Amino acid sequence: MAATMHDVARLAGVSIKTVSNVVNGYPYIRETTRARVLAAIDELDYQLNVAARNLRTGRTGIIALAVPELSLPYFAELADSVIEAADVQGLTVLIEQTGSRRERELEVLSGARRHLTDGLIFSPLALGAGDEDLLRVDFPVVVLGERMFPDSVDHVTMQNVEAARAATEHLIALGRRRIAVVGVHPGEVVGSAGLRLAGYQEALEAAGIPVDERLLGEAGLWHRATGAEAMARLLEDGAEPDAVFALNDAMALGALHELQVRGLRVPQDVAVIGFDAIDEGSYSNPSLTTVDPGREQIASTAVRLLIEQMRSRPAEHVPQRVYADFSILERGSTVVEAPAVRPRVHA
Repeated sequence: MAATMHDVARLAGVSIKTVSNVVNGYPYIRETTRARVLAAIDELDYQLNVAARNLRTGRTGIIALAVPELSLPYFAELADSVIEAADVQGLTVLIEQTGSRRERELEVLSGARRHLTDGLIFSPLALGAGDEDLLRVDFPVVVLGERMFPDSVDHVTMQNVEAARAATEHLIALGRRRIAVVGVHPGEVVGSAGLRLAGYQEALEAAGIPVDERLLGEAGLWHRATGAEAMARLLEDGAEPDAVFALNDAMALGALHELQVRGLRVPQDVAVIGFDAIDEGSYSNPSLTTVDPGREQIASTAVRLLIEQMRSRPAEHVPQRVYADFSILERGSTVVEAPAVRPRVHA
């Protein structure tokens, strides 16, 4: 027979109410208790009756995630992380791709499909300053990304400036002084490109290194191909970088390829660091040093905040702005990796 909530409670040594709170994502539970209940659920292979729960609550059990572009590895992996975080809570994720187009982002907020879901995790690029009223909706929403909105909406974002400064400082600490940037959007201030460029400039200024305009490589879309093209232009224009900070990993991989095609050694001649910690970077040759911006934390926090909204009255909810933690993953594209030691085989 299928395991019941009573069975889980008995095995975990807790009340049925506690089991219910865990499976429904109630936030105020001790982590040791939560872990014990989840272990019991796994052991018994307990399956939550989502259909019955939805009938009781009037919810669909589906949330939406709207991102600009799934062909970008960061957003694809973010979607995977959101799906995993939602699955723990018995929720299904409907993914929408906006293409960074304003009309598509507006449709996400007001289109017919909105009624199929209980809430929205939204990463806008076309909306921004002046669009605050568009986010005053009558359903739960959590905003991701760099577009700053008033404190009337939950917002989970990265420490773009601080993380970019740390990435540049990593290169400076290695003795690099001619550090190129790949992915610049001239004139941008609010978006990822503008914020990460600001962090780069802060690090150079603190180290007493002047900003050389010849080292700023423009790239509209942040893909592998545009990273390679920007890197080629920098080299052909005589910029002579000894390091590259690519504003995302896709462009970093493109720049890495272009450097190697031209016979430059990475990291001996040119060190390369990216941003996003996509899985592919672990398997490049050399492996890619990158900024981990806290993707898993962003996903789990966004799901948690959305669930909190779903369970509270709008007047009771206090919106939060959360900045995810970041770290530098140091790999072979900035520091020469020691060769693997092969065990001797004795005859």
